Amino acid sequence: MSRIENQFTVHFWGVRGSIPCPGSHTVRYGGNTPCVEMQVGGKRLIFDGGTGLHVLGQSLLPSMPIEANIFFTHSHWDHMQGFPFFSPGFIKGNIFHIHGAIAPDGSTIEQRLNDQMLHPNFPVPLQIMQANLDFHNVIPGQAIHIHDITVETAPLNHPGEAIGYRINWRGGAAAYITDTEHYPDRLDENVLWLARNADILIYDSTYTDDEYNCPTKPKIGWGHSTWQEAVKVAKAANVKTLVIFHHDPSHDDEFLDRVGQEAAQKFPGAIMAREGMVLQVPVPFPLSESFSVSKFSAYSLQSEQL
Repeated sequence: MSRIENQFTVHFWGVRGSIPCPGSHTVRYGGNTPCVEMQVGGKRLIFDGGTGLHVLGQSLLPSMPIEANIFFTHSHWDHMQGFPFFSPGFIKGNIFHIHGAIAPDGSTIEQRLNDQMLHPNFPVPLQIMQANLDFHNVIPGQAIHIHDITVETAPLNHPGEAIGYRINWRGGAAAYITDTEHYPDRLDENVLWLARNADILIYDSTYTDDEYNCPTKPKIGWGHSTWQEAVKVAKAANVKTLVIFHHDPSHDDEFLDRVGQEAAQKFPGAIMAREGMVLQVPVPFPLSESFSVSKFSAYSLQSEQL
């Protein structure tokens, strides 16, 4: 049994929201839009395809051929704009199982990825990709089984809809909950359910409370949450490590330093998402034990290589 097959790691390739923001003022935290890679028992799971996906793709080139699952929360540009620049997608022999919910207009994730690569938006179509692209429609509330990994899903409060994910493996759990707006009078039950007792919670903390409620430029209705709400969720859900994620493009390194200090004072397990950061999820159950959590009916994805 190789070392990687006994590990559950979380690697951050893009941690910004809304728009890429490279520059001298974002060096420490990074300027790429969302992409988080999890290696779970030797399987590769990728969450969102922002510009961080391009960087991840370049790192994978020496390891061809590869097989991975890609999960999209939704199809706003900052979460899918890296997909046309994902180099492994253009290489024959690679296999990508792509998961996403059907949008309110009825379009599938395949249609939306296809549309962003049509003229006049992009020079070459999706069909030029030579990798095997295997598309799956996610129904929020249903779980996805990939061998002994269970990926739970739930709808999030975001304009145009979005989906949150929880990854369970051998007793360890990581929740990826981004592009969701909190409610003014209560904690979101779907968010709490995904985050319950998680070892790692990655949560949309785009704004501060002051920015969100600013009388002159409020962010209410924009579909994002605050780091203060992230702390509330982490405490209520008994989370071990809270990752402040989806940084606003206007927040430079110094601003995020201050947020990190304040968040850690409120919740000692809070850390700031940074590009290149790798976290380890503890897996308490031995490989011989079967451990999976499922709330609803599920579809299973099996592959000899995956």
